[in-house]
Amino acid sequence: MKCWKRGLNISPSTIYRWVQHYGPEIRKKVSYFVKSTNSSWYLDETYIKVKGKWLYLYRAIDSNKNTIDFYLSKTRNHKAAKLCL
Repeated sequence: MKCWKRGLNISPSTIYRWVQHYGPEIRKKVSYFVKSTNSSWYLDETYIKVKGKWLYLYRAIDSNKNTIDFYLSKTRNHKAAKLCL
């Protein structure tokens, strides 16, 4: 595998070792910023204007009304809604 920006050749096994080594440390640091959620959630969709263009905003929301994820789309269809999941 070639690291295209630097022109380095890095083997997949090296990347795997990095993930195994640094993954737990990254998880510890990121978990501070991640809100806890429960298993109950729903998907909300609304039409909003962003920089003069109308877009559909899909939001995955838990039962405490915390936004889990969101997705902006030009189209309103099942495919766009599934991309938010």
